[in-house]
Amino acid sequence: MNQAAEAFLNDIWSHITAIYDKESQRISEFKDRSRLQAGVYDYLRVAWRKGKFNWAQGKIHIDIYEPFSWSDSSYKFEAGTYIVELTDEILIHDFFPALCDRMDKLFQSDDYGPNFFDYRFEIVFEFEWEQSKLYHSQSQCLLNEEKLQGLKQTLDIFIDTKILSELPVLPKENDGSFFARHLMNPDLMEQRQEVIEPLIRRLSDKLRPNRERSDKWTYQYTSAFKNWAEERFLDQYFDRSGNFGLDWVLKNETERNELNVQELDFFIYAALQIGPKEPDIREKYLKLAVELGSKQAANYLKQGSGLFESVYNSNLIQGKANDIIQTIEIRIVSEEEAAYREALDFISNLLRQGFPKGYNLKLKSKEKHYLPLKELAKSGHHRFFANAVRYPALFPQLAAYAELAMEEFAWYQDVEPSEKSVMPGTYAVFGLGLYSDAYFPLVQRYMELVDEEHQSAQDRYAEAFIEAHGVTAEHMPVLVSILLGGNQSAKPVKNIAIDTPELGDALIRELETIEDYEREVVIYRIFGSNKKLAQAAKKESSPLKEQLDQLLELLG
Repeated sequence: MNQAAEAFLNDIWSHITAIYDKESQRISEFKDRSRLQAGVYDYLRVAWRKGKFNWAQGKIHIDIYEPFSWSDSSYKFEAGTYIVELTDEILIHDFFPALCDRMDKLFQSDDYGPNFFDYRFEIVFEFEWEQSKLYHSQSQCLLNEEKLQGLKQTLDIFIDTKILSELPVLPKENDGSFFARHLMNPDLMEQRQEVIEPLIRRLSDKLRPNRERSDKWTYQYTSAFKNWAEERFLDQYFDRSGNFGLDWVLKNETERNELNVQELDFFIYAALQIGPKEPDIREKYLKLAVELGSKQAANYLKQGSGLFESVYNSNLIQGKANDIIQTIEIRIVSEEEAAYREALDFISNLLRQGFPKGYNLKLKSKEKHYLPLKELAKSGHHRFFANAVRYPALFPQLAAYAELAMEEFAWYQDVEPSEKSVMPGTYAVFGLGLYSDAYFPLVQRYMELVDEEHQSAQDRYAEAFIEAHGVTAEHMPVLVSILLGGNQSAKPVKNIAIDTPELGDALIRELETIEDYEREVVIYRIFGSNKKLAQAAKKESSPLKEQLDQLLELLG
């Protein structure tokens, strides 16, 4: 071997083994390792990055995990004078083959234990030359066939004993992410819907009683589908573009691989599986599939899955629904109560059949009414329900819709994710609560369900509620529930005052039924602080003074 290449290799190898020694000690302390993890390390990048002002004053960069394009987490080391003697020919014929040979021997061995390396390992080598745009790049994949076969056997046993078995048998929580990734790995599973779908559904069904684990599993297989789509499929046919490489541009026909129809079908299936959690990604993937010539994807984008009634026409309204892009379109032909009744029937029937609750509503209507809350988005969705709530005869139907639509951690798609995002059913519930006391229980159920950590549109509802109904002892239960439903950053309500003994008694009764931390929230939103409550108590006369003092006592 060329002397410069050998010096470069020995230098790099000393750094690699030193890093691996430390990492081996670190992972030996891991507890509850998943049996589905064949090993931790599957990537190594060695690079020479030239100096900023002097090419030879650069540094060796070593990455033991595949880095993000926007990050720099490399180990960095100085190089010897040998660096100036290296050439493309030396790197290609001497250095890189020798690096791969050493790495393969280490990779196939058990020097760092059986769980250190994965069954597949990628080596990447890059070398920047003095000219700004020239660099040398090579890569090679190594395979440990024995470890791969062992992982296949382990996966088969896992499926038989933990997935297909009956309850109460469940996989461990830390098995989920590995299982999801293995399902999308062509080395381990055939990438066809009829193979993958039954296994995903089976585990989903078993986890359904446990909301936290069920949501986590959904996230895991959704992420695995996205990784497969972007790392194994799209890169064959598209180039990344835009900020952070989030957009895709079709390669020239001569540059892209010949289309694999089975893979395209699986890509469309992946898009549909991703959709319930990330409808924008689903739509993007289907549009990319259309660019590759998929008529099925084009049909999905135009008509939906075919599982729902997609078109409704009458003399009063025109309706269209597409569950794939999670959109309902309503055109009000005649502005009257009956038209909104038909539209509500159309939407509610879709939800009863399983149409996504977090849909976007596109409205064509001459009427432009909105609820008296400035924080709500002025979207077609908002306008539809504000128009409908003008008709008292529709109140029961609006309430029935709200009961169908309300779902914690779901969001209407009428705005980009933001502070104006709201839970399905929001506009109907808010309207009903402002115009009829018969639906106060519905408002209370909404406030108990709403995700106050991630939604804030309800923060100003108390003010609108008071404007509509005032502050009365009879309304205190629903008012307290509205205050408790506010976001963690909700401010005190401006138009609320506890200024009569009846209101004082009613507030005390409500506070006695809730937790200490909830009492603090209510007092803060009514009075502004405990100090301001104490000041208010000093100014009042009996019996209101004693009632306000009692409120202070309830705070401890």
